Amino acid sequence: MEHYSQAAPVASGQSQAGGNTGPLVIVTILFFMWGLLTSLNDVLIPHLKAVYTLTYVQAMLVQFCFFGAYFIVSLPAGMLIKKIGYQNGAVAGLTIAAAGCALFYPAATSGYTLFLIAFFVLAGGITILQVAANPYVAILGDARTASSRLTLTQAFNSLGTTVAPTLGGMLILAGGVLSSADLAKLTTEQLAAYHHAQAASVQGPYLALAGALLVLAILFSLARLPKIIDTATGGAQGGFTEVLKHRHLALGVVAIFLYVGGEVSIGSFLINFMGDAHVAGLSAADAAPYVSYYWGGAMVGRFIGFAVMRTISPGKALAFNAAAVIVLVLVAIFSGGALAMWSLLAVGLFNSIMFPTIFSMALNKLGPLTGQGSGLLCMAIVGGALVPFAQGLLADNISLQLSFLVPAACYLFILYFGVKYANMYTEE
Repeated sequence: MEHYSQAAPVASGQSQAGGNTGPLVIVTILFFMWGLLTSLNDVLIPHLKAVYTLTYVQAMLVQFCFFGAYFIVSLPAGMLIKKIGYQNGAVAGLTIAAAGCALFYPAATSGYTLFLIAFFVLAGGITILQVAANPYVAILGDARTASSRLTLTQAFNSLGTTVAPTLGGMLILAGGVLSSADLAKLTTEQLAAYHHAQAASVQGPYLALAGALLVLAILFSLARLPKIIDTATGGAQGGFTEVLKHRHLALGVVAIFLYVGGEVSIGSFLINFMGDAHVAGLSAADAAPYVSYYWGGAMVGRFIGFAVMRTISPGKALAFNAAAVIVLVLVAIFSGGALAMWSLLAVGLFNSIMFPTIFSMALNKLGPLTGQGSGLLCMAIVGGALVPFAQGLLADNISLQLSFLVPAACYLFILYFGVKYANMYTEE
């Protein structure tokens, strides 16, 4: 059954049965790049927290600005892409993201505020990129395998997130950060010089990323991709009010909000969690490579999910994984040592299929409202801004380990969503 037929977007001048491999390869490169950029935040948060002596809540302003951009930019991004097209929209997103990376250079000499502005600009570009790319993958093939196909491309997004923490640890954290006692011994001039040197360690890596994004923007603008068109007339009628009448989409928006919030929150606190004496007592530089296991697990899980969900209902797979995450997070909260550390790192494996599965299930059979649905789902990524902020408040006021109850609660709703729509496709 064609879930996206009947007024769904299609690739102009291209058979749905074949010819999709090339476009999917090109779009997959974009997934890799935004995975790399997003995961670098997990390294920068503990680094900036130490350099600027921030509380957990202040450090989480990084994710607040980064994922807040999704909420603010998603609607304008959808309008921009409608006007200039999916391919040109992706090029615009890459260019804006490159500008955000370039801003890290002056931020190193200007303080924490400019870093936050740079994160917002970078995320704005990535948002435009994501609004363009997710529907692209969804329509390039049979709708029954949309979850599987989007999971495969998300696996390469995970390759980027897997590489980033180790790379960032080597390039940004290698010099180490002085303790509070050592900082107290420095003169005012020495302290200023130290802060400058630590902040400047991000300049080289982010200038290189800016250059790579610009090159990719040029190559992408020259690529021959099929033009995506909407076969419906008056597809925008009713707007968000109309599309939210579809209960599975409305619940999908909540699920994306909580999933992204939970995933980002865990990743953001991982290095500090592993630095806790009750857990592993690792330095930031030593802990950073372990974050690659968290994101690497998601990559491996997506390849597994790509195969498994060709025979098992996406909803059932989603519910199983959510239940597994809840158990693992609770073990991490109420145990210690290696068991707590590896339980939390193992969450990545079960996170693997969640975003693409929720996304494609929520868009199922929306027809001409697919564009609006995609926009709402991308806006829901603002969960990555708010949930880590909530966990930061709990970490500052209770304890870091108990603060993981926040993401654990998020996954309860994911479990509900998966169970509720376990038979979504078989019932049609």
